Amino acid sequence: MIKAIFFDIDGTLVSLRTHRIPQSAIEAITQAKRRSVKIFISTGRPFPLIDNIEEIRHLVDGYITTNGAWCFIGDRVIACSPISQNDAAAMVRLADEMGFGTLVVGEKDVIMYNDHGASEVFRQLLNVRNMKSDVPVETVLSQRVLQFTPVITPEQEERLMPHLPGCESSRWCPEFADVTARGVNKGKGLHAMIADLNIGIGETMAFGDGGNDLAIVRAAGLGVAMGNANDSLKAVADYVTDSVDDDGISNALHRWVLE
Repeated sequence: MIKAIFFDIDGTLVSLRTHRIPQSAIEAITQAKRRSVKIFISTGRPFPLIDNIEEIRHLVDGYITTNGAWCFIGDRVIACSPISQNDAAAMVRLADEMGFGTLVVGEKDVIMYNDHGASEVFRQLLNVRNMKSDVPVETVLSQRVLQFTPVITPEQEERLMPHLPGCESSRWCPEFADVTARGVNKGKGLHAMIADLNIGIGETMAFGDGGNDLAIVRAAGLGVAMGNANDSLKAVADYVTDSVDDDGISNALHRWVLE
């Protein structure tokens, strides 16, 4: 029996074509909630940039954000895994030296550093509208830094990561990568959340579509890849549903939860 469901946002819950949650998904998630299933978001986005789930926000019990670096239920922080100060400073230096823009995600602030057109990538691809650039990067670096999202090619990523020994990267699209502290991922976030709630791993279900969903799809009792997911995620999933634009979430929930 499924007691907790974890949803990635972009390309899973929210269509990359319409930037909306399909109505069929809203209705199916609402039905699951009525059956006392707990609903969680599991995303690479920092919480201030989760601006596209208003139709179901009232149904959400908790959040795995920044790929597992910041997890919370209500006002309670369940897990916080920041990047070391040395690696954070190195990333900013390398952004200058290599000439790329990056999101810098602090505990309180999220900014775009060294833009070089990087913010436009997030606006066009993900419809992100509220990125800041007026907060000094030094202010964010003085906080616990949860994640960087540099707009770099896979080749640049290979050059970058050896300089960040305490970090790892994940990528779900060609345009950018998410960099977190080593060992941090959505799967680890799932384990922290269900331990807090005393839910068994066999009672969990997780949906995803990209490389940063590999850990949580593997970890969940029932891991679901969207029809539009990449092949590596489909290979580890327990079930492959239809695409986000073809009622994939609704179809999977009706098969496994709402039957």
